[in-house]
Amino acid sequence: MSHIPGNDVTLTDVSRLLLVSLNLDAILRETSIHRWRGRLVAMADGLGLEDAYGATIERIKTQGGEKSRLGMTALMWICHSERPLEAQELCQALAVGSGSGDCSNDSAPSIRTVLSCCQGLAVIDKEASTVRLVHYTLLEYLACHRNSFQNPHSTIAETCLTYLNSHEVMALSDSHIQSTQHPPFLEYSSVY
Repeated sequence: MSHIPGNDVTLTDVSRLLLVSLNLDAILRETSIHRWRGRLVAMADGLGLEDAYGATIERIKTQGGEKSRLGMTALMWICHSERPLEAQELCQALAVGSGSGDCSNDSAPSIRTVLSCCQGLAVIDKEASTVRLVHYTLLEYLACHRNSFQNPHSTIAETCLTYLNSHEVMALSDSHIQSTQHPPFLEYSSVY
């Protein structure tokens, strides 16, 4: 359980508040008092999470264009990577264009932009310095909705190979690769 510096609030508390927020958004979209009550009962029974996650995924998809792609691709990486990714690794992975030889840092989104595009479903675990889903039940939800991502493992493998064959990586010297100051995504892409 991680604590937020200067505060008695834990990341678990923040996750719970976000889940309540997602459920409240779903409740407020209802059109009558009867439907509000029904949604509140479902939320109290824990049944409203699926609707809240589904509604949030739809909001991600309707952001349009690059924001939608970025949000869904980030969630795919977080769910299907072989190990938790650090913020810089995730941002670099998201910068790799399929088949593109250019993987410069200029094309990497900021972690703030990535988290914004995920509409609250992804957070930074400060203690582990990794990006994770807001709650473990989201992973369960996405596992039950396999159509959320098309061929995630193939996409991740293609991204890693594209990155390893990029001009930036190919230009690295052996001594630079073996140093601790290598590009953030290099280790993940070469190991996995």
